This record gives sequence, structure tokens and C-alpha cells, in this order.
Amino acid sequence: MRVHPDQLIPGCIVMRDVMGKTNRPIVTKNTVIKPVHITVLHKFLVDEVEVGQKLSNGSSFLPEKSNNQPQEISAVHETEQPPFTEQYLQAVQAYKKMFHQWKAGFAINMPGVREVIVPLIEQAPKHKNEIYSLHHFTSKDDYFYHHGIAVALLSAIIADQLNYSKGEVIQVGIAGFLSDCGMAKIDEGLLSKRGSLTSYEYEEIKKHPTYSYRMVENIPALKNEVRLAVLQHHERLDGSGYPLGISQDKLHTYGKIIAVSDLYHAMTSERVYRSKQSPFKVLEELLHQQFGKFDPTITQTLVQSMTSLSSGMKIRLTNNQLAEIVFIESKYPTRPMIRLQHNDEIIHLKFHREIYIEEIIS
Repeated sequence: MRVHPDQLIPGCIVMRDVMGKTNRPIVTKNTVIKPVHITVLHKFLVDEVEVGQKLSNGSSFLPEKSNNQPQEISAVHETEQPPFTEQYLQAVQAYKKMFHQWKAGFAINMPGVREVIVPLIEQAPKHKNEIYSLHHFTSKDDYFYHHGIAVALLSAIIADQLNYSKGEVIQVGIAGFLSDCGMAKIDEGLLSKRGSLTSYEYEEIKKHPTYSYRMVENIPALKNEVRLAVLQHHERLDGSGYPLGISQDKLHTYGKIIAVSDLYHAMTSERVYRSKQSPFKVLEELLHQQFGKFDPTITQTLVQSMTSLSSGMKIRLTNNQLAEIVFIESKYPTRPMIRLQHNDEIIHLKFHREIYIEEIIS
């Protein structure tokens, strides 16, 4: 739908770049609107913005009538949000309700869990690019609810790319969905704390995989490998993880998949104590700085799936410039040669380490 900036509220999702008089967007596609964006749009005298029919928290957006333009312009136009994205946001709302039920002491309702996540998992292989961009919708306040759904879908995508059967893909996705359910047992003040955690507080947070396991261990409908994945998703190959500090051959593959998905979404999302990072920067960290901690086959699978780039693709860089891919060198899948849109200059990102690809736009 297209609305006047007066009608925007925090949480609206921008569905198309808002362009000004330069080659750089004023507000980019997938931005979750904050008060500062509304101020900027007014200063640039923008007349309309295309946004989705759902807010980032999954609730419906019903714009009020604007006094700044005729009703026929401010009215809702049926530019529908992609169905998969809408289902994702609805699932975030459902996860939020479940999370508060778990916090109140309710047991996990597996039929309810399957009803929420399995339909999305089944569609996941056809919506890879959308799933890799879900971090755009995550806000500081709703991070945990987005995280539960996003980790489930990312894990399912990786399992599918590893040629798991459909049944196994669903099991991996369910394990991802349940991996952080134990966060409901952590003091809420720690989850929303701004600033660094003390060593004691961090030790409390590190208990959540154990809490998650306790919540799922007696559910008859769950397979043992799902329970293990829930317990082990913060373990690392070198034994540096938690809660048990186990390593290598004692780790189940499902847990290794969720470990990669969990870190990817956490690092690319806006959180209370940290701003989001470029997905391609995170991929490079997984390949290099985190080497030895994560299963290399799983890491490479995510990287290869996300960097299925080709010449001619349009991309946005972390400096907000638009560019087109010219050539991809196999040794540097995250750093292709590109042509900048605003001046046709060709640069190779492997020589510009301060710049990363922010997202693929076509």
C-alpha cells in the first residue's frame, strides 16, 4: 500500500526504495520505520511511501487518513505484501504468544508448534532470498520472537541444501524453532538489558540450552535428535561452547546446523546491545574468524547458497551505493568485481575490505 509519511508509524516495513534526487535511496527497501525515518521523509518532501500491510511485529497496519493529500492518493492501494513474508510475520506473532505462555509455566504445545512452523518450512526452499533477508524485520524489542522463526527457516534451508529428506528438513526446522524456548526461563531484565552483561549474567544466559532441553525432553512426539539439537546448538567443534563444552564427534549434525543459523541471524539482526551487520560480512566471519568452531560443510553450504551470484545482478553495498556484479572469483564468493551505478566505475571488492554487499536487490 502507498501512504503519506504522516500515516507512517514505527514498525511499518518499506516495500520499495524511496528515491530522492540522487542515485542513493532516502530510505531503502525492507527498512523497518523508526521516528527518524519519518522525520527524514518529511524533510525531503516525500509524498508517498510503499509499505507492507503488516508491521514488523506481525500485527496489521491500518493507516489513518492523512490531511496532507487527497483521499484517493492516501487510500490503500492493493500492492500486496509477498505472501511468504506475511506468513512469517504472523508466525512471529504466534511465537511471541507461545513464549509468554512458556514464561507463565505452560508446557510446549507440539500440535500448535507444528501448525505455526511446518507450513513455512515446507515453502522455505522456494523462498531462500526472502529467508536470508528476514533480519531486516527484526527489532530490538521483538528480537527473540523473530529469532525463533528465522533460525527454524534458516536451518531448514541448510538441511534442504544438504539434500536431507523432506521429513528431516522439517525435524531440523522444528529443532531450530524450539532451540531458544528456554529463554523464557531467563530473567526478563537480562534479555532486555542495554549494555554488556556481567560475567554472572552471561553465565545465566548460558543456561538457556539446558532449560530448552528440559522443556522438550519428555515430549513423545519429538525425536531424540531434535532434543539433542536443542541442547547442543551453542556447542562448538573445538569444545569452546556451552552448556557442556563437548566437541567434534559428540555433536549431532542437527545441532551443528542450528549453531550456524543461530549465529548468522543473531549477527545480522538489530539487538538491544548491538547494531546489525552486513550478511556478507557475517559470512566472511563464519569462514575465517570462526574457523574451527563450526562444521565447515555446513558453513560452506550456507555461504554457497547465499552467494549464488551471477553477472548482471543488482546489489546494494554497506555504504548504500547501488552496483551491478561484473565478475565473481570462486576464491572470493562474497567479494565480486562490481560496477558502481552512479559513475560506472569498476572496482573489485577484494581490494576494498571496508565495503560489503548489504543485499541483493535483483
